[in-house]
Amino acid sequence: MANLQPEHALAILHMALPGLQSEFNTTRRVIEAIPLSGGEYKPEPLAKTALELAWHIAASEHRFYSGVVAGVFDFTPNHRSESVKTSADIAKVYGEYFAQDMEALKKMSGEQLAKSMDFRGMFQMPAVVFLDLGVRHSIHHRGQLSTYLRPAGGKVPAIYGESYDTAEAKKAAGG
Repeated sequence: MANLQPEHALAILHMALPGLQSEFNTTRRVIEAIPLSGGEYKPEPLAKTALELAWHIAASEHRFYSGVVAGVFDFTPNHRSESVKTSADIAKVYGEYFAQDMEALKKMSGEQLAKSMDFRGMFQMPAVVFLDLGVRHSIHHRGQLSTYLRPAGGKVPAIYGESYDTAEAKKAAGG
């Protein structure tokens, strides 16, 4: 894929955008499902807390997408602001990042999307290919976060179809 043509890079972007939106919506639901009393839950001492993991998802996804737009990745730490205290706060910032990044991605040229980018000296790929890596990274950590929810006192939302919790809620509502 080293010689990706600009028109093909644009086609890849346009095919990817609906999937990125869908995965964002699902990830935001998982983040929002962290209960107020469960933000500090972690399954073992070396793990991130639920809120730390949620922030990692939001900040990392923004790093991937804004890096594609900039043509270079900025690995400067993006620490969570003191004012971002709850899962709702993180979901709000995540939504703002996502909207900003999608708007910028839609304005990119095929040449920008086809340009080779370096990722930490490990590999080089056309910029548009890093969108897939970014969303896969988020999905990986979303899976981790979804396993925190019940022990933290929350409910697991639908991810790829009903979850046990959404099915039980539907039954309780008479559906």
